[in-house]
Amino acid sequence: MDNTTFIALAEPNRLRIVELLLEGPLTVGDIADGLGLRQPQASKHLRVLLDAGLVEVQAVANRRNYKLRLEPFQELDTWLETYRSIWDERFEALENYLKKLRNKENKQN
Repeated sequence: MDNTTFIALAEPNRLRIVELLLEGPLTVGDIADGLGLRQPQASKHLRVLLDAGLVEVQAVANRRNYKLRLEPFQELDTWLETYRSIWDERFEALENYLKKLRNKENKQN
């Protein structure tokens, strides 16, 4: 897993841009308005997301629409899968422990 993805997503405004783009492609102006930023600020954040490969630009007439690229997020999901199984095991063990405590408590009452 490339750290570039994590670095790009660590900044709150860039993460919010990704969340906005979940709804579909947007222009810089749409993104700036959605986040309450000025266009130059939104453009700087989009440049980082572009460089990290998280978004791509589509030219439509005289507009540039930004949209999410699925591949980096699929890679991230695959990487996280390893940790999900670890946490699932731990949560299952915790659940079993809590059931034992409840059963023990019910037997004492």
